[in-house]
Amino acid sequence: METRAKREVTALKRVALDNLSGMGTNPSKSAVIGAAPEGAVDSHSAARAVREMFTSIAPRYDLLNHLLSCNVDRLWWRRTARTFAPILARPETQVLDLCCGTGDMAFALLRQAGMARPRILGADFSHAMLERAKSKSAGTPLEWLEADALQLPFPDASLDLVTSAFGFRNLADYDAGLREIFRVLRPNGECGILDFSEPNGLRGKVYRLYFKRVLPAIGTMISGVKGPYAYLPASVERFPQPAEMLERMRVAGFREVSWTPYTFGIAGLYRGQK
Repeated sequence: METRAKREVTALKRVALDNLSGMGTNPSKSAVIGAAPEGAVDSHSAARAVREMFTSIAPRYDLLNHLLSCNVDRLWWRRTARTFAPILARPETQVLDLCCGTGDMAFALLRQAGMARPRILGADFSHAMLERAKSKSAGTPLEWLEADALQLPFPDASLDLVTSAFGFRNLADYDAGLREIFRVLRPNGECGILDFSEPNGLRGKVYRLYFKRVLPAIGTMISGVKGPYAYLPASVERFPQPAEMLERMRVAGFREVSWTPYTFGIAGLYRGQK
């Protein structure tokens, strides 16, 4: 029988061939391992640079998210939470919101759960982001954990749902991140990754103009920090397109994988089951 390593190589080769034959939108993305901030030379320096960037913008992070998305980000979180309503309604459900930032996805999950009250933990490797999340969550049952998404401090098969909203794209190794999510999920557990995408056609051209020119200028002006808002459009451009991302999920072991576009494909939800 084929080993998992061989299956991974075979699958990723197939994705690369699809991209080169015109089935993908960007042939270079098939070779992408993970996030690569300017100046990063390996996965360790990439992770360190990402942590430093998000630490630097933590004080204005929520304001800028809502302002730069015209509050559409709130709709995306709510829609994602509704998608997992059946899981959230189960008794004793264990939920992890990965790369949680200041906690908005975790709050959306909590509101959707209502009286069911599952255990919801938010994990991030930026201490400054978690401090913001903690200050916002006073009086709620939400829990916060400082942890690396590639080395989660959870036993195998211990969680029912893992979500990640606009954070997975910043991992230094996408495939390792998917494998780690798969590891901690129980059989039939689900994964939901909400992240940006690049629309096609005229909408895509307008979107890229805003994303590459307008958004970095506003973000830099309000936050007073240049790097993170120049990195944002570059990280979206680098992130695998839906077809490749779904194939990577299959290689990691997920079944019934799907991508649901939000707001003309500006963002979308990747979903998979263990």
